[in-house]
Amino acid sequence: MPTQEITQITERIIERSKPSRESYLQRLDDAVSAGVNRTTLSCSNLAHGFAACSAAEKSDLSGDTVPNLGIITAYNDMLSAHQPFERFPDIIRDAAREVGGVAQVASSVPAMCDGVTQGQPGMELSLFSRDVIAMAAGVGLSHNMFDAAVYLGVCDKIVPGLFIAALTFGHLPSIFVPAGPMTSGLPNDEKSRIRQLYAEGKIGRAELLEAESKSYHGPGTCTFYGTANSNQMMMEIMGLHMPGASFVNPNTPLRDALTKEAVARAFQITQAGNEFTPVGRMIDERSIVNAVVGLNATGGSTNHTIHLIAMAAAAGIKLTWDDISQISDNVPLLARVYPNGLSDVNHFHAAGGMGFLIKELSKAGLIHDDIRTVYGEGMESYGIEVKLGEDGTVVREKAPDVSHEPKILTTADKPFQPTGGIEVMKGNMGEAIIKISAVKPENRFVEAPAIVFEDQSELQDAFKAGELDKDFIAVVRFQGPKANGMPELHKLTPPLGVLQDRGFKVALVTDGRMSGASGKVPAAIHVTPEALSGGPIAKVRTGDMIRLDGEQGTLEVLVDGDEFAGREAVSADMAKNQHGMGRELFAAFRQVVGRADEGATVFHA
Repeated sequence: MPTQEITQITERIIERSKPSRESYLQRLDDAVSAGVNRTTLSCSNLAHGFAACSAAEKSDLSGDTVPNLGIITAYNDMLSAHQPFERFPDIIRDAAREVGGVAQVASSVPAMCDGVTQGQPGMELSLFSRDVIAMAAGVGLSHNMFDAAVYLGVCDKIVPGLFIAALTFGHLPSIFVPAGPMTSGLPNDEKSRIRQLYAEGKIGRAELLEAESKSYHGPGTCTFYGTANSNQMMMEIMGLHMPGASFVNPNTPLRDALTKEAVARAFQITQAGNEFTPVGRMIDERSIVNAVVGLNATGGSTNHTIHLIAMAAAAGIKLTWDDISQISDNVPLLARVYPNGLSDVNHFHAAGGMGFLIKELSKAGLIHDDIRTVYGEGMESYGIEVKLGEDGTVVREKAPDVSHEPKILTTADKPFQPTGGIEVMKGNMGEAIIKISAVKPENRFVEAPAIVFEDQSELQDAFKAGELDKDFIAVVRFQGPKANGMPELHKLTPPLGVLQDRGFKVALVTDGRMSGASGKVPAAIHVTPEALSGGPIAKVRTGDMIRLDGEQGTLEVLVDGDEFAGREAVSADMAKNQHGMGRELFAAFRQVVGRADEGATVFHA
């Protein structure tokens, strides 16, 4: 049973969500009743749908007894995390034939790499790509040829977008199939050190590129614990992965065995199987709470304070920043994975990984054990270690009672810190999110004069010019979803980290994002209302004293209240952000996107 605090938060979400959730479930039931099979298609419709299939597959799909599995894939060979998916459709089709079914690629979806676009104009498309991915997957599934779907995706916006699509087509059973992290390369602390040396001008581009290439060196997900790996954690703790699937390296026999197993299971949970499990029924308020608990227990990505709200809304569930913050206050930090520690996700997996984490959270009453999963009822089946059997199939053993490496993964009674570290900040500058789990306690409170920037390059230029060797709080505004798509500002971490290491008290306040790699510098991010909407952040002037208190969750400009209220919000010329690298294609998105604390989505209930 969950603790009283987790139970109360869940009950509050359920009560708040009742009207929208009931409406969603009614639409789901109507879709099931209308026919989750090909009998609803005319002969011409059906002929188009299997025209490229083999004769045997055409015969199978002509009736309504052989289930058809839709594959939604985010494969491209530019992203290391998604390149392994090139092989997956063949694996899935073969596995489908082995269990008497058919599988077709229903659609491919775009997948961009934030690591490539950091600090570049293309980053301004990144957040919006989540909603594009949801729509692209929806186009593929709209053919109504499928009895279930498998989703192949890993990285930052891809999994949230696929999740939104899956819940939009909630009458279909769905399983998420990951590709796994790349093997470990250059240690993360060494990578950070090299970046700071480059920011200081002490090494050149050649040395930096060599270090980066040693860090990001092969197929698979980046190994630090950013948004991509937080995605995998959440899919498993919500029961959308096969147990133990999240962090097995790509192109290994165990990874392939897990993929084949997921296909067989997908057919078992169709209407043609014995355990019909439409994903919209499976995922409920308890599942979403489990995802938030996992996010806090592992020190996960701040991006999910935006994504989870949009993801939950796709199932008619109303999640808020206060819910996330209150769960954080009641969930201890159990994992130390970079940037919250020095180890990477491969070390986390070797220490016991998701199985140990889930078992420990369950024992402490911090997750809902009784949720439905793609594997069956309850989370007990996920408290395991996964291995390859002698016959090439997946073998699961109970997770250990003791972590294999207590410095990376610990128990709930001996946590690394008593709370998860994701907090809502409130004050006369609006509301914001801060992740303090990677920030040393002595750096969590900063009171210093503001230096206002309206572009991240302005801050970098000021640093290079030696103008920032002092205590200050950088206010980087006009970076919200309506302004320019809310890009990540991760390129600001090295210069601010250098200044902090020099002994200065520094912090960042922005209506932009700071990425899943939010690190050692205190950062109040996702400030809402954003500057372009006339939020208070647009009234701040250089020289204003700002108090940022990560422990107390306050963000205030220390200006007389009447004076601050009487100030006019400044405006900014956003013309340079409207064109180039495809930004002109997203003008309509910028006009209709919602607030950060509402999921920064173009989909509105």
